[in-house]
Amino acid sequence: MARKTILKGTYCLLIDLNRDESIEIGKKGEIQFKKGVYVYVGSALNSLGGRIRRHLRNNKKMHWHVDYLLDNSSSRVIDVFYNADGVKHECELAREISVSGEGVVGFGCSDCKCPAHLFYFQNELQATLNCREGFKKLKLEVKTLEDLD
Repeated sequence: MARKTILKGTYCLLIDLNRDESIEIGKKGEIQFKKGVYVYVGSALNSLGGRIRRHLRNNKKMHWHVDYLLDNSSSRVIDVFYNADGVKHECELAREISVSGEGVVGFGCSDCKCPAHLFYFQNELQATLNCREGFKKLKLEVKTLEDLD
C-alpha cells in the first residue's frame, strides 16, 4: 500500500463576501468588512491538504481568524491557490499581495510581524490576478484545488 504524501507549503484562499458585514473575529473583536473578494494567505508545514480541506468545511472549531470570516453566512471560498514546495512563504506572499490589496490590519498575522495576511479586492478577477502574480514573483509553482489529492 502506497503512503500518502504529506504536502507542506503556502496557500491563498479567495473568499467572496457578498455584502458589507460586521463580523466578530475571536479576540480581535468586531471588524467591518466591505463586500468584495478577500485573499487570505496561510501556510501549513504539517498537512497542507488537510489545512485547506479544513478551511472548506462548514462545521469546525473556531481557531484561526479566518475561521470566523468563513463561518459567516455571507462568505464562501471561491478558489484556492497553493504551492507545496515544503517551505513557508506566507509572509513573502502576503507582502507581494499587499502591494495591490487593501490589508485588514492585524488579521491572520499574530505569529509574525506582518501588518496583515488578509487583503481586500473589489472583485474576483483582481484577487486572482494578484494572487497568481505574487506566486510568480516568488517563482513558486501555483496549484489549485483540482491538483489537491
